[in-house]
Amino acid sequence: MRMKKEYVTFLTIFFVITPFVAAIICLGVGRYEMTVFETLETIIDGMMGREVDPTVQSVLFKVRLPRIILALFVGAGLAVAGTSFQALFSNPLATPDTLGVATGASFGAVLALLFSHNSVIVQFSALIFGLLSLLITCLVSKLNGKSSIIMVVLSGMVVSSIFQALVSLVKYTADTEEKLPAITYWLMGSMSRATVSGLLIGAPFIVIGIVILFTLRWRLNILSLNEDEAKSLGVDVKKIRVLVMIAATMVTASCVSMCGQVGWVGLLVPHAARMIYGSDNKKLIPAGIGMGATFMIIIDTVARASISAEIPVSILTALIGAPFFVLLLRKTGGARL
Repeated sequence: MRMKKEYVTFLTIFFVITPFVAAIICLGVGRYEMTVFETLETIIDGMMGREVDPTVQSVLFKVRLPRIILALFVGAGLAVAGTSFQALFSNPLATPDTLGVATGASFGAVLALLFSHNSVIVQFSALIFGLLSLLITCLVSKLNGKSSIIMVVLSGMVVSSIFQALVSLVKYTADTEEKLPAITYWLMGSMSRATVSGLLIGAPFIVIGIVILFTLRWRLNILSLNEDEAKSLGVDVKKIRVLVMIAATMVTASCVSMCGQVGWVGLLVPHAARMIYGSDNKKLIPAGIGMGATFMIIIDTVARASISAEIPVSILTALIGAPFFVLLLRKTGGARL
């Protein structure tokens, strides 16, 4: 048992460190290559106010660093949101889009793209409609003034379908020469739109949501119990569920608002963490933060550096996520994911 605890502690420390190691390495990867030592030296020189080559400064601080920071936040956020939704609904296939948040945020973004290419306006619109989708889902799920988990899930599916239809309507009415390509590419997901101003708007919502979910991580284990058992432990299940839904929705909407739809992260990373840590959310949430951030940083680096034209990250996450689930299904026989 002692060795097992030491092993788990080592893995936790490893997953905390890996996002920062991956970030330093990936900063030097691209058509303008830099070694790890050159990258660190440039960062230190920039922080100390020393003179830095203008080309290196532009590539490192204006192009790569913002998108790596965005990838870190998005990966960590979607992984934690996915873990939380799976615990909330006691369903290992629940994703950050269970409540229709991602499609709601997508509609807000494509609607804004019809009238403006300003990334801040697009991001703000996506965030507003993402949160609006949660409100609609909660209102629709109420039956005789009460709401059950099954009704919430079904309502989320309905709201998601409605917003997906609205996205298709916007694409149908968009100008095929200019607007439609921009909307289509945005929906595929990309970190290329990362800016400092965009991060200042979206990142705080992700951080707040992650902090709330991290604080509630041990209570997520209690959600699998019935309300009477939970009350005997002094836990208000309804209040916890509302807090988890709001925090996970805020994280998801903010992620989608900054980089478009990125699939599989909220499903793939929690299952990878569960294969190591089991079903204890006290360990899954911290592990998901590190694993999700590292995974997204690596995926984004491959997307921008593998070929001359950037590959949408949702394509890469699907190409990795689908085979992973096939292996997982073959291993478990579908009995327990």
